[in-house]
Amino acid sequence: MRNFTRKRHIEMRKQQTHKTQNPFTRLHISIQKRRAKMRVLLLQVMLAACAASPQDLSGKMFTFPQETNTAHVKLTPSREDFSTVTVCHRSFTDLKRDHILFSMATPSNANSLLVFWDEANKEMESHIKDKKSEYRGLDYKPNTWHSICTTWDSTSGLVQLWFNGKYLIKKYSIAGSNIRGTTVIILGQEQDSHGGGFDMKQSFVGMMSDVHMWDYILSPCEIRNYMDDLNFTPGNVLNWRALEFQIRDRVLIEDKITSCQAN
Repeated sequence: MRNFTRKRHIEMRKQQTHKTQNPFTRLHISIQKRRAKMRVLLLQVMLAACAASPQDLSGKMFTFPQETNTAHVKLTPSREDFSTVTVCHRSFTDLKRDHILFSMATPSNANSLLVFWDEANKEMESHIKDKKSEYRGLDYKPNTWHSICTTWDSTSGLVQLWFNGKYLIKKYSIAGSNIRGTTVIILGQEQDSHGGGFDMKQSFVGMMSDVHMWDYILSPCEIRNYMDDLNFTPGNVLNWRALEFQIRDRVLIEDKITSCQAN
């Protein structure tokens, strides 16, 4: 009974204090709270701006060190409507299972532009707006840097793959309409839905570098220059030398591994 009376007495004193509190004091507390919220909001905006600011990754690579269904890099494209497209990238892995190399999704197509290795059939797949084209007979060795470029033209519907400097046959994929819509580009995970639906057994483990994307089809000479790591026009949609990206979970940025040359 005494404990109840004491608690009631404390509550009454709090209420009396609140009623007799100077209105200017209450206003000051309210202003301080608003300022604190504004500081938190400003910090969030600054962190988002830092995460999205372009970085020059020349001589660098993304390292995906373990199999997960979370770790990935989200890239920010400069546009979201494509009648023609070229995507190039380099990768290094020892995986002996299916794995993703490049995943671009829009709300209408989870596989708007996909480059995927099918281990069971030993084939490289390019998907355009969910339409698959297979390329077999490739020397896809483990623990080796591989350079891959994919082109597509909406007018003809033709897709073509370049692998380690060699061009493969053109195949019909899909024609008549652009790839358009809110674009999500992911490295390290395959999107089964727009921005998600990741599967650990399709994830990429290894290193990736030199990711470029253009809103036109590169000439054969330009693609060869890319393959040979010579001078080429950087991507105008994704540019490895001025890349906007966000890292999720355990993905590292490291110096690219190159072969040592004897004097």
